[in-house]
Amino acid sequence: MTTPSIDRFPLWLRPLLPFLLWLPGVNRGTLKADAMAGLTGALVALPQGVAFATIAGMPPEYGLYAGMIPAVIAALFGSSWHLVSGPTTAASIVLFSVLSPHAEPGSAQYVGMALTLTFLVGMIQIGMGLAKLGTLINFISHSVVTGFTAGAAILIATNQVKHFTGLAIPRGSDFTTTWGMAFTQATDIHPDIFLVGLVTLLLGIGVKRWLPRLPYMIVAMLGGSLLAALLSLWKGVSLPTVGALPDGLPPLSVPKLDGESIRAVASGVVAVTLLALTEAVSIARALAARSGQHVDGNQEFVGQGLSNLFGSFFSGYVATGSFNRSGVNFAAGAKTPIAAMLAGGFLLVLVLFVAPWAQYLPNAAMAGILFLVAWGLIDFEEIAHVLKSSRAESAILLSTFAATLFLTLEEAIIIGVLLSLSLYLSRTSKPQVRVRTPDPHSARHKFTDAANAPECPQLRFVRIDGSLFFGATAHIRESLAAQDQAHPGQKHVAVVAHGINFIDLAGAHYLAEEAQQRRAAGGGLYFIRIKDTVQEQLAVSGALKVIGGNNLFDSKTEAIAEIYRRLDPAVCRHCAARIFRECGQAEAPTEEERPLVAT
Repeated sequence: MTTPSIDRFPLWLRPLLPFLLWLPGVNRGTLKADAMAGLTGALVALPQGVAFATIAGMPPEYGLYAGMIPAVIAALFGSSWHLVSGPTTAASIVLFSVLSPHAEPGSAQYVGMALTLTFLVGMIQIGMGLAKLGTLINFISHSVVTGFTAGAAILIATNQVKHFTGLAIPRGSDFTTTWGMAFTQATDIHPDIFLVGLVTLLLGIGVKRWLPRLPYMIVAMLGGSLLAALLSLWKGVSLPTVGALPDGLPPLSVPKLDGESIRAVASGVVAVTLLALTEAVSIARALAARSGQHVDGNQEFVGQGLSNLFGSFFSGYVATGSFNRSGVNFAAGAKTPIAAMLAGGFLLVLVLFVAPWAQYLPNAAMAGILFLVAWGLIDFEEIAHVLKSSRAESAILLSTFAATLFLTLEEAIIIGVLLSLSLYLSRTSKPQVRVRTPDPHSARHKFTDAANAPECPQLRFVRIDGSLFFGATAHIRESLAAQDQAHPGQKHVAVVAHGINFIDLAGAHYLAEEAQQRRAAGGGLYFIRIKDTVQEQLAVSGALKVIGGNNLFDSKTEAIAEIYRRLDPAVCRHCAARIFRECGQAEAPTEEERPLVAT
């Protein structure tokens, strides 16, 4: 049985059938890899779900529920092959800040408001995806993604320092506080906890390097748990564990959509929506950069929206792309979105049958696993490449990296995007304005940079490479003015315009003004090989009337032949350059005139 092509379906229906793109590639090999990755991800999600729910002010089991159905729906209808959705630290913190002023955390009213908020967030996300607003992710440059990924990886490790060392670091401590306490209180590190975490970490590294066929994360987790059990028997110490978890299926729920409930959460809906989308798409792009996959931002918006929409009916609060679970999924060898779907399914099974056994899983072993994940997320090769290649891109990468560590994740993304836009605007606002002239050593008179050949004393050829928009007109004006000052006799300027892709109203007005001024000074402004779209933009703005349609030429040969007739013949007669074929029509200067012309 063959899977029908997505092209068979109407355009409006395709966002709901993205799985038809990757489903044909599923085989026994991918299923095996996805099953192991899904199981590993489910094991990691057990303790994290409880922790995130606590941060969000929700009952512990709701953190597990948010990692079940939403993970399956997001994988099925999203675009990324490796993104795993579920509760996250950032989303949990924002949820708590939005709802805590309106209800007691953990209460039935609070849970009801969380479900309402989740439903509204899902609806907005779907609407943004269908409205094709996913192109917003194009403003997140690769340097931003690389810096954000590296910073988030270190935050993952930072959040596990207390479990890895046994130090009493307060929950929610930031990067500086956590590592400061780790160094200043190094003598208080619990040796048994540290040993379990270190053995888990080293075991995972060893299995991944020398026994790559084995699921190194699960082996390391079991090894750490076994060591903790042996220490307990030998020394009688009881190491902190994940603890027994509730063992029930996510109950059905109905979000309250009355006016009062909506008004109570309305102030935070947009903030939570933007945070969730930014986090999900950034993680998806970061993983796609590592795997070589293409991410469709619009489809990812739809997938995230459907996951929250369904989640609100299955007792799940706001879910988005999880760095921890997505990183584990990618590092564990996931091949298709089936891994994320299985992770949600396995989590449901684990909650039913294995959750009580989580009391034997040491927190230190889980910390060791997440240290492995964090290390694998840092793209050292790409970081080194950026640092060597570009100062501007390096500044963006390092700024995003620092903001991720010392600010919130959403602020880090915003800073990176703003820096990328600033760099882009800086580059596009200064298009190249190069003076060109025919090469006298070329049989075909090919054009070259004016610094390498003589110029016509009356006519200057200028090539503009870049768009003429409001931010670039000042630079072009200054460049032409500087050229006029250096060669005041060149009152005629021919713009080689095939490098101009776009012109806005400000750019069109500037060109019309430049044409008027040169005409008044006895010269003119001409365009060679201007694109049809740019001509249309000039015509719509009214600038083409001022410039004159007879001043637009299809080739340099045609332009030179016509403009030459408009030059001052007296100057041509005494010109020593003779760079155009048409110059042969003018009388050459006498021997007595040549020094004067040269001067």
